Amino acid sequence: MNAIEILAERAVLARASTENVPSPCVSVCRMDAQRAVCEGCLRSIDEIRLWSTASGLQKKAVWALIAQRIAALEPTTP
Repeated sequence: MNAIEILAERAVLARASTENVPSPCVSVCRMDAQRAVCEGCLRSIDEIRLWSTASGLQKKAVWALIAQRIAALEPTTP
């Protein structure tokens, strides 16, 4: 299982959690070439910066964005 697949599984679990929404950080802290998102957790700089003060609802919204980013990375089948 690769890192993106693990992150995808964690996204499902995090959005279902009712308290203590886990951080998506996987300790691969490196921005992509466009400096849009972290290559490890797929969060933007602002999402990373605001994580510690975000509400549970806001954290779940970030996880939903991560899930969308993962889906965009998956190859489409003909």
